[in-house]
Amino acid sequence: MKKSYLNIFSNIAIVISMALFFFSCTDTYKRVGDEAVKKIYPTGVAQDFVLTSTETDDKEGIDNKEARLQSRVVVVLKSPLCNDFDNLEFPHLTFPKGLVVEFFDEKGEKSTISADYGIIYSKTNLIDLQGNVIIETSDGKRLESPQLYWDRANEWIFTQEKFTFINPEDGTVMDGEGMDFNRDLSFFNAHRTYGLMSIKEE
Repeated sequence: MKKSYLNIFSNIAIVISMALFFFSCTDTYKRVGDEAVKKIYPTGVAQDFVLTSTETDDKEGIDNKEARLQSRVVVVLKSPLCNDFDNLEFPHLTFPKGLVVEFFDEKGEKSTISADYGIIYSKTNLIDLQGNVIIETSDGKRLESPQLYWDRANEWIFTQEKFTFINPEDGTVMDGEGMDFNRDLSFFNAHRTYGLMSIKEE
């Protein structure tokens, strides 16, 4: 009988000791390699960033070669801060403090796009504009949306977000959700429209 009590007490003592041992263990393992969260740093940071894109026009009928080649400004991108992540597998530029893009047509007339945040993906020529995105064309048209994607290669802009489009030429205001259009807003395809919209009849 005494032996069975001793066995019980020793078993209880072992269980309590093991429990205390496991509860006192803490995870002091330092994460390394693939387990650690990798910090991503830009290869370059530019303040008061300005990027100007030009296009060279070949003027026919002029004999002087230097006079024939005339360049004109096509796009000017301005931002308080630009982070260059060219070192990544999918290289891109970010504009965490917003950006303004001015683009000029052949007549030199300016249209602008502004946003609170922007990403330019180098490989795909796609620009992701986020937060208070506003497009104002040279003829007074205005588009507002929380997010837009601009395909630079095809000069095409699209979104699935809500938008407001104001056209002073015909005095219309259109609210909708989802649309795609060309850069100068001469072609506009709205996926869904709603709200009050005035239409000018001929």
